[in-house]
Amino acid sequence: MAEHEIRLLWLALSFYVAAGCLAILAVVFGRRPGGVMVALLACGSLLHAASLGVRWERLGHGPFGTQFEILSSNLWSLTLAFTLVCWRMPVIRSLAAPVTPMLFMMMAWMMLTHPGDAPLPATYDTVWLYIHIGFGKVFLGAAMVASGISGVILGRMRPWGERWFRPAPPDEALDELAYRCTALGLIFDTLMLVAGAIWAQKAWGRYWSWDPLETWSLITWLLMVLAVHIRPLFQPAPRLGALLSLLIFAAAFLTFFGVPFVSTAAHQGVV
Repeated sequence: MAEHEIRLLWLALSFYVAAGCLAILAVVFGRRPGGVMVALLACGSLLHAASLGVRWERLGHGPFGTQFEILSSNLWSLTLAFTLVCWRMPVIRSLAAPVTPMLFMMMAWMMLTHPGDAPLPATYDTVWLYIHIGFGKVFLGAAMVASGISGVILGRMRPWGERWFRPAPPDEALDELAYRCTALGLIFDTLMLVAGAIWAQKAWGRYWSWDPLETWSLITWLLMVLAVHIRPLFQPAPRLGALLSLLIFAAAFLTFFGVPFVSTAAHQGVV
């Protein structure tokens, strides 16, 4: 790993940690995280993008070959999604409290993996891989925002949560926003599966083979379909909707970061 690449990455992580700590402290003391948090996240995202760009230029391929690259690129895309939501919707910045620990966990995991280089298989040399991965990152970002909103709803069940998340909108408004994020995630998850099938046909001569990653991707998609249809049909309470959102994100996280690295099928390491 090049020295300037690692310096940019460490500087980006420092901005992420500063923003996360500031957000958590603000929520604990009953305040809504302000623009400083968003500015720190934005600076960290720009530095992280520069680090990924340097690596891309050096290796000649995108950051989706090794576990380190996958964790790093997804940490960047998730942080960027969270930053954009906080910038556009200041009223829900309190969701930083449940979201930033997820990002911290990914940072720690990334730092524990080896940052070494690896050649990209020939089957990855197609535009459909980039389209597939791009759709997947939008899907996972939407699922993460929905789960963060759900964390606020469920946190209010406790006295400390009621105090911490008092500045946030009421549960009904948060539930509606989480539903919209889930619906957006379903759209991009569907596009991800379609693009992935086209790529699989070009790479391996089949659209679908029920390998572990494909199977778990379908399970996640079915959970999202269930969540999107339950709300208009049965009008569940916000807390039930929040539990569904957390279940979806847990399944998506396992699909992205668990199954690919324990599977021995052709999909191994591809996220």
